[in-house]
Amino acid sequence: MNLEILKTPRGIYNSLLILLCIFMPWIAPAIGQDFFTDVFGRIMIVAIAAISLNLIMGFGGMISFGHAVFVGIGGYAVGIFASHGIESAYIQWPVGLLMSGLFALIIGAISLRTRGVYFIMITLAFAQMIYFLSVSIEKYGSDDGLTIDARSDFGIPFYDLNDALTMYFTVFVLMVACLLITRKMVNSRFGRVIRAAKSNDERMHTIGYPTYGYKLTAFVIAGMMCGLSGLLSANFEDFVSPDMMFWTFSGELIFIVVLGGMGTIMGPLGGAIIFLLLSEVLSNITNSWHLIFGPFLILVVLFARGGVEGFLAKFEKSPEAKS
Repeated sequence: MNLEILKTPRGIYNSLLILLCIFMPWIAPAIGQDFFTDVFGRIMIVAIAAISLNLIMGFGGMISFGHAVFVGIGGYAVGIFASHGIESAYIQWPVGLLMSGLFALIIGAISLRTRGVYFIMITLAFAQMIYFLSVSIEKYGSDDGLTIDARSDFGIPFYDLNDALTMYFTVFVLMVACLLITRKMVNSRFGRVIRAAKSNDERMHTIGYPTYGYKLTAFVIAGMMCGLSGLLSANFEDFVSPDMMFWTFSGELIFIVVLGGMGTIMGPLGGAIIFLLLSEVLSNITNSWHLIFGPFLILVVLFARGGVEGFLAKFEKSPEAKS
């Protein structure tokens, strides 16, 4: 990355986001608000899900209204295995990622044969089917959810997810890895095809690119990345429930991406921090916090079409590559 970009408003803003995530375990106690460490842990987990959605929606134009289902699949992989006494991360995590990828393959293979509102509705329908399936399984808690008694065990003496700092920085490292993977992908030949298909799918098809296969591959990768968010959430919260995959959470992920800056690398992280911090602060002030939060969301959509990243880009002297 060109170091000059760090001197731009977006560069400074994005650097502050990363620094906040790194130092929050020490900042929170210093300001007498220890709970902010847990808040930022949750923010980074949600950010991973938003990063995965941004990959297909922001860069590929695939607006999935059922993306949260992969969070639930990943989370239940941990919860179900743990309920049977299988705590090994080397079983839970590969199964969770593979199942997320398999369901993404099935959902994507069908959904991608449609476009626009039909694609949105099919992804929503699949997600709701899986949601109601999880609600109906009483063995694993039904709609009451499933408590996880032990976190994933990596079998390494000095690496224990039960330690708060270890869990926090595991989430941080994996979130940064997702950001770097996304950046590498969208700047590769594969990513250029996905972005071009978003602009004009028919023209890409005409010049010989099988865009269906490219988009399906991106959809599967995004599903697995979102499943990783579910794996981390289950370990962080020691709990999973069908609410993890309900359509309202998918809607929140869409807004987080739009708020931060759709089609930018760092947008989902900024959107997650702003969205969840505002929700946390306003909910502590009043029970009617939605009445304040709602107009704010409307103003963002009306006056900051490119989200926070797009707003900051207006203050740059010359156009820079999105970061």
